[in-house]
Parts: sequence; C-alpha cells; structure tokens
Amino acid sequence: MALTQEQKKQYKSIGHHLKPVLIVAENGLSEGVAAELDRALNDHELIKVQFRITEREERIALIEAVCKSGRAQLVQMIGKMALIYRKNPQPNKNLSNLHRHQA
Repeated sequence: MALTQEQKKQYKSIGHHLKPVLIVAENGLSEGVAAELDRALNDHELIKVQFRITEREERIALIEAVCKSGRAQLVQMIGKMALIYRKNPQPNKNLSNLHRHQA
C-alpha cells in the first residue's frame, strides 16, 4: 500500500525531529544491519537512516535495497538521510514515533 501525499507530509513533519537510529556505511546491507533495521522498524515504525556513502547512485540503490529488505516505504530522502516507514500491526505506544507524536 503506497503512502498518500497527506501521510507523507505528516511523516515528514514527525521525522524532521528524529535522530538517525541506523547508520549504513560502505559495507552496505550486512546481516547485522538488516537485523537492526527490522528491530527499529518494529519498535518505532518511522525511522531515520543515515547512509555514509559518497556516490549518489550507489546511495540511492542502497536505500532502495534497505526499503525492500525491511519491507518498508521510503517517505523522504535528503542528502545522506532517508526517512523510512513500515506499519506495525501491534505497535508499542511508548516506542512508536507515530503514537508518541500524537500524544
């Protein structure tokens, strides 16, 4: 299910204040990075990921790979930061960035 423009706008507003919870370096999408990505998306639903890759094309390809691997959707990409969302059917209201923002 694709995000609507209204959802993207709301998530960008929430994501603006988030700090990156995952940093992906030149090594790319290792097993450890994939596990941490899955954990972070389960806990927070909306996360900011920093990519430490200088080449723009490689960075874009890796962002797409991360989204595909995490079964997530890209909300926004600015420079070396990406805002990624995956809905959790049973979110923890204390950890989810979406629920904490609504409170």
